[in-house]
Amino acid sequence: MPRIRDAFDRARAQNRAAFVAYLCAGDPDFDTSLAACGAVVSSGADILELGVPFSDPLADGLTNQLAAQRALESGMTCARVFELVRRIRETSEVPIVFYTYYNLIFSNGVDAYVKAAKSAGVDGILVLDLPPEESAEALAACKEHGVDTVCIVAPTTPDSRLPKIAAAATAFIYYVSREGVTGVRDKLAGGIPEAVARIRAHTNLPVAVGFGISTREQVSQVAALADGVVVGSALVNVIRDGLASKESIGPELARKVSDLSAGTPKA
Repeated sequence: MPRIRDAFDRARAQNRAAFVAYLCAGDPDFDTSLAACGAVVSSGADILELGVPFSDPLADGLTNQLAAQRALESGMTCARVFELVRRIRETSEVPIVFYTYYNLIFSNGVDAYVKAAKSAGVDGILVLDLPPEESAEALAACKEHGVDTVCIVAPTTPDSRLPKIAAAATAFIYYVSREGVTGVRDKLAGGIPEAVARIRAHTNLPVAVGFGISTREQVSQVAALADGVVVGSALVNVIRDGLASKESIGPELARKVSDLSAGTPKA
C-alpha cells in the first residue's frame, strides 16, 4: 500500500487526524536538517512535508522564506535534496511529500525530476504554482513513476474548479485555510468546516488543512474537521530559534511535535 494512503488509513483507524509536519530541506544545513527530520518523525509526524528550497517561494511567508535562504546558502541543491531523502530512508518509512515550485521541476526536466524523486524515496509531490489546467506533463510523469500528487484548494477557489482539482490529486487535498502566505497565526481562519465539506463533495481522498496552525488547541480544532493537520512555520521557528546552538534543535523539535500531535485525536 502507498505510504501516504497507509498513514491516513492508520490515523483514521485510531480515530485521529494525521499530523503532517513541514520542514525546509537543508535548513539550516544538511546534517542539522537530517537530524531535525528524524526528530519530527520519531515524535509524532505521520507525514513529512519537505520544502524544496527555492529562491522565489511565492506562497511562503517570511519564516519559510528565510528557511529556504538558509538552506540555499548552506549549499543545498536539487541533488542534495534527493540525498537528504535517501538518508531519511535509511532509517524511516515515513511518507515524504515534496512541497515545491514548478520551475525546480521544469528546469531539471519533468520526467527526469519525478523519476529521480521516486528513486530517492519521495512518495508525493505538491507543486504550489502549478494549476491542474497546466499540469498534464507533470501528472503523466507522476503516474508513470508511481509518485502521488497533492493538490491545493484555497478559500477563494470556486466550486466550479473543485472537480478538476480533485481529479488531478491522487494522495490528498491540501486546503490552505487562509488567503495569503504561510505563517503562524493567533487564531484559526474562519470557514474551515464549510470548506472541507465542499471539497469532500468532490473527492474521496483525505483532506488536510494547513496555513497558520501553530498550537495544540488549533490542531485539535482542525483535527475534529479534517483528515490531516499541517504544521509548518511553528516548526521552522524552532530551527530559527536554535541557530546559535544547533544541537538543541532536534530535542526542541521533538518536544514541539509531541505537544502539537497530542491534539490530533478526534472527540
